[in-house]
Amino acid sequence: MARTETTMSPVNPGASAKEVLIIKLSALGDFVLSLGAMKAVRETHPSARITLLTTPFFEEFGKICPYVDRVETDGRPEGMKATAALIQRIRKADYDIIYDFQTSGRTKNYFTALSRSGKTPLWSGHHEKAAFFHDNAERGRMHSIDRLAEQLEVAGVPPEGRWLGTSAPFPDLSWVRHKLGDTPRLQPAYFSLEQPYMLLIPGASAHREAKRWPEENYAELASRVADAGIQPVIIGGKAEGPLAHEIVRREPRAKSLVTRTDLFQIVTLAEKALFVVGNDTGPMHMATLAGAPGIALFALTESNPDHAAPRGPKQPVIINSAPTLKELSVDDVWQSVRALGLLPA
Repeated sequence: MARTETTMSPVNPGASAKEVLIIKLSALGDFVLSLGAMKAVRETHPSARITLLTTPFFEEFGKICPYVDRVETDGRPEGMKATAALIQRIRKADYDIIYDFQTSGRTKNYFTALSRSGKTPLWSGHHEKAAFFHDNAERGRMHSIDRLAEQLEVAGVPPEGRWLGTSAPFPDLSWVRHKLGDTPRLQPAYFSLEQPYMLLIPGASAHREAKRWPEENYAELASRVADAGIQPVIIGGKAEGPLAHEIVRREPRAKSLVTRTDLFQIVTLAEKALFVVGNDTGPMHMATLAGAPGIALFALTESNPDHAAPRGPKQPVIINSAPTLKELSVDDVWQSVRALGLLPA
C-alpha cells in the first residue's frame, strides 16, 4: 500500500500540530463521504486550527461543520495569477500537515508548486513525492470511505496504524441538527409535510442519460407509494425542475420541494423520512448518511455499486442496478421498497 523508504519515515505531528489544511473541492456526494475522514483529522489534531480549502458551494456547510475552524473557497482559482496567490497563501501559512482528500490532477499540481521552493509540506495524498503517499493501484476502484480510510492509515492517523472492524471513519451528519438547533425550518412541517413521507431524488448528471431513471417510472412509483398512504416528496436542484414538474403532472399527490431545500434541510428531512429512492447523486448519499433507509438506482455502464453506492450508518441501503436505468422496471424497484419492510400493513 505505501511505498518503501530508505530514509527515516515521516511522522504525523498528531496532537502537536497547530495549523492543518484539508483540501476537498467537490462534488457533493464525495464531499459528504469525506466527512468521516475530516472528523478523524479533527480528533488527531485536537488543538490545531483546521482550515478547509473548498469551493463556494460548500462555504456555508463548511462553516457549520464541527471538524474545521476556517473555510477558504478559492480552491479552484481561475487563471495563473489567482493560482499563484493561492499557492503563496498556502506556503505562507506553513501548515504542519496538509490532507488532500480531492487527490485530483489539480491538487497534485498544488503540491508540485509548493515543493518548488522553500520547505516541502508534509502532505497526505496521491503524489509520488508526498510524505504520505497513498499508492494503492486499486484506489480508483475503492469506495470513497474505504479509500480515505486507507489514505489516513498511510498518514498515521488511526490508532495503532489500522482501522479495525467497523472503526473506519464513517461520515456522521447528526451534528447538523445539534449545531443548528431544532428550528422550525428543519422540521417537515416547515414544508407542510406530515409523516409518513418518503423522498424521491430523480436527478443525475444531465449529460449521463444512463444514470437517470425515467420520470414516468418515478411517477408510477410515486403513485404506488401514495396508494400505500405515504407522501412522495421530490427534492433536487434547479436542473431537476422539469423532472419534478412531469412527475407531479402524472401523479398530483407527489409534492415537489425542488430548489426549496438547502443542504442542511436535506439532512433533516431525510432523518425523518420513512425511506428514500434515488439515482446515483449527491443528495442520495446525504439522505442515506442521515439515516434514511434507501433504494439506490445504479446504471452499470456508468457506475460500479461496489465503489460508489450510498451507505447508511445502520439502516439498509438496497442497490437496484441495470446496464442502463431505462432497463430497470418499476416492479423491480417496488419489490425492493417492499423488502425494506416499512410499508404500512
